[in-house]
Amino acid sequence: MKEELHRSPRRLSGPDAGQALWQACIEQLAQDLPAQQFTTWIKPLVAQVADDLSRITLYVPNRFTLDWIRSQYAGRIAALMADLYGEPIALDLALAQRAAAPRTASRVQSVSSPSAAPAVTGSDAPATVVAALPDDSVREAPRNRLNAGLTFDALVEGSANRMAHAAAMHVAGMPGHLYNPLFIYGGVGLGKTHLVHAVGNKLLADRPDAKVLYIHAEQFVSDVVKAYQRKTFDEFKARYHSLDLLLIDDVQFFANKDRTQEEFFNAFEALLAKKSHIVMTSDTYPKGLTDIHERLVSRFDSGLTVTIEPPELEMRVAILINKARAENVEVPEEVAFFVAKNVRSNVRELEGALRKILAYSRFNRKEISIQLAREALRDLLSIQNRQISVENIQKTVAYYYKIKIADMYSKKRPASIARPRQIAMYLAKELTQKSLPEIGALFGGRDHTTVLHAVRKISAERQQTTELNQQLHVLEQTLKG
Repeated sequence: MKEELHRSPRRLSGPDAGQALWQACIEQLAQDLPAQQFTTWIKPLVAQVADDLSRITLYVPNRFTLDWIRSQYAGRIAALMADLYGEPIALDLALAQRAAAPRTASRVQSVSSPSAAPAVTGSDAPATVVAALPDDSVREAPRNRLNAGLTFDALVEGSANRMAHAAAMHVAGMPGHLYNPLFIYGGVGLGKTHLVHAVGNKLLADRPDAKVLYIHAEQFVSDVVKAYQRKTFDEFKARYHSLDLLLIDDVQFFANKDRTQEEFFNAFEALLAKKSHIVMTSDTYPKGLTDIHERLVSRFDSGLTVTIEPPELEMRVAILINKARAENVEVPEEVAFFVAKNVRSNVRELEGALRKILAYSRFNRKEISIQLAREALRDLLSIQNRQISVENIQKTVAYYYKIKIADMYSKKRPASIARPRQIAMYLAKELTQKSLPEIGALFGGRDHTTVLHAVRKISAERQQTTELNQQLHVLEQTLKG
């Protein structure tokens, strides 16, 4: 991919070239970084790129953020910008100022090559480095922490998320009644966070005075620690116990944190008592959580528990087309199908693949086609094809269910063997490009109708059985590395 992205500076020109370059950079970072990291540190950055693309200045809201970006992300951003542009670009960090156009800015960071370590380079930058910043660039995030762009209208509905979507819509329309708490679980990148933000945004649209808070479990842990250190538990309780709607992501992070679990239990009880609503997400179903107190797990499981599955083919195609239209780009349907067939795991990876294609099309000034998509995703497709083969699936499933690999090809039919064999067939259909006859041939010469029966059987049971769904999730994550 690196070779394809490199290009001469002469080929990237025009008044919007700098912002196009920065947009491509953050699109790649959105794919590479965990969603929480990207949202917290990268998304709020405001970039100013020099007209000749020789330098980029990133504005940050405060000194702490500046130091953190410098130590954790500056080198990575500089390397990525150099990759996208084709030659090194100097990177500065500066504090955003609330006043209109400042005369100078503190230049604390310059990285002039992909391999260079971040370093402090001086005090005041020339006035020409800094332009007026719009007020929005330094506005603090709303206290409810909601992302206004994550709404029900922006969410593609399909069989993979239909039940979770319906439950979330009900909660948003009638909080404090049925499905309290609502517990949504599933693998990474499937849309759990989008769904909980949509609940909060819908409630605020209907009731602007409602007290709503979205928070990641790690932030709740941090708030408990601060309250403990500063002896401010009265303020902590006043904040959390007064909410109308609490949206909390990734509650599995409460594991082994006894004081945090105790405080969350207290907040949980207080909110339910006043008929406030709680919506939680996790990577596993409540009884699958480890190192969480039993009384808390029983509370998690006392309302409605729903899962979000990896999206089916048609849903993946719809997601791609919708996301592209949001970027004012029309992706041909055949291209959307090509990408959807090759990126199956989750919505986040699907969006990442689309970003690569759009950036590749933009920088090469080529129309989007299957050939262009194949070139843009060459690295991804190469890794995927190398790692996930039918043979690898058979070995992984056999090891997981403690049967012999030879049983995958044998004619034996006891349930202890037939069941794992059907699961392996299902995964082969889901994770590879093999046809049903090809899969049957690799399972001891079985007819394609046998494979089709296995695929339909396991797919249907997955929707109904939490234990099977969890097993398949583990196998899929193992196979994808």
